[in-house]
Amino acid sequence: MMLSQTWLIFRQQLRLSLREPVWYIIGLIQPLIYLSLFAPLLRPLAGGPGFPPGSALQVFVPGLVVQMGMFGTLFVGFALMADMRAGVIERLRVTPASRLALLLGRVGKDVLMLTLQSALLLAVATAMGLRASPLAWVLLLALVALLGVSLASLSYAAALTLKSEDALAQMLNTVSVPAMLLSGILLPMTLAPKWLQGLAKANPFSYVVDAARAAMGNMVIASTLWMGIGVALGLAVVGLWAGKRTFERESA
Repeated sequence: MMLSQTWLIFRQQLRLSLREPVWYIIGLIQPLIYLSLFAPLLRPLAGGPGFPPGSALQVFVPGLVVQMGMFGTLFVGFALMADMRAGVIERLRVTPASRLALLLGRVGKDVLMLTLQSALLLAVATAMGLRASPLAWVLLLALVALLGVSLASLSYAAALTLKSEDALAQMLNTVSVPAMLLSGILLPMTLAPKWLQGLAKANPFSYVVDAARAAMGNMVIASTLWMGIGVALGLAVVGLWAGKRTFERESA
């Protein structure tokens, strides 16, 4: 029963998204600008002290994909608020539909669109000279999908709790900017001073970025990769748990 309800919500959300695909294309513009204008700045650093193994693109593109996963799913709560204003959530509250299915259907759509965007970004990077095996693609897309599950669930939970676009925007900006800077998305944290590297160890997203770079470097047996996958899996479980509890509480 719950699977059929999840599928129903997923299809409805996907249909709404496909009516306006331009927003997903716009979401790719910023990563492509970074890829075109920022990645070339890293080429002189490749192979130097503190720079991770691999070419500039092998180091930069995984971070760029994780960045798109963070910002592509952290802000999906605004769409839920629009549904709250339109009375959609109020109508769903009186149905016997599983609250977990309401969450999973939306998150499933978000993760699907994020995965497609990430694959397109990897394809463009490949055309620009990125060299990566099919297994690296699979591992990187799996990592970003787990990250999407976590952040989309938490974003919906925050939207249901705050019920204010202004408060949600302030909260997300406050959380996302330091999380991004301390994860080494743009520049590897190995280039940072020791005190900054210490702070980065408290940031779970830094482990995901390191794992993404290990995957792109075909370091399949590296502990960095599996630690990052474990962290991403843990974040997904926590996000789904928080999202489910919030949907149940707000729909009671």
